[in-house]
Amino acid sequence: MLRFSRPLYQAIRSSTGLTGLAVHPNPIPALTNTYENTLTHLARIPETSAYRQATEALIQNKLNIVKAADADIAAVEKGLGEGMIEESLLIAVDELKLAAQMVDWKAWEPLAEKPAPGQWEYVSYVMIGPKVWKTTTWLERAAT
Repeated sequence: MLRFSRPLYQAIRSSTGLTGLAVHPNPIPALTNTYENTLTHLARIPETSAYRQATEALIQNKLNIVKAADADIAAVEKGLGEGMIEESLLIAVDELKLAAQMVDWKAWEPLAEKPAPGQWEYVSYVMIGPKVWKTTTWLERAAT
């Protein structure tokens, strides 16, 4: 089995094959840096925030995959399962931007105005017979 080093792998791959997505010259450090910056932004959000808990766990898992791959781009791509490493970098940058915006928005604070009655009642469909569906809200389902 022929194993390529990272610089050789990047030199051979002159195109990602995706329009508008260029090959990154050094993607592993960029990805690691982006994940670490995202975790820094998430640390500014209260620990009780569902967004922080979920995103922090996800980003930490991805960062562990990148660090465990030991600069092996193919291992990172396989471990992350997000396609090419450049695509993973785009996803990471978008998540970093969102984390920064969530800090600015203070989405964990209570709403300034109470929502209208029924605004947060979710509608679902329950099958009550062959090809017969009934619309219910989550309150009706909880009562049964």
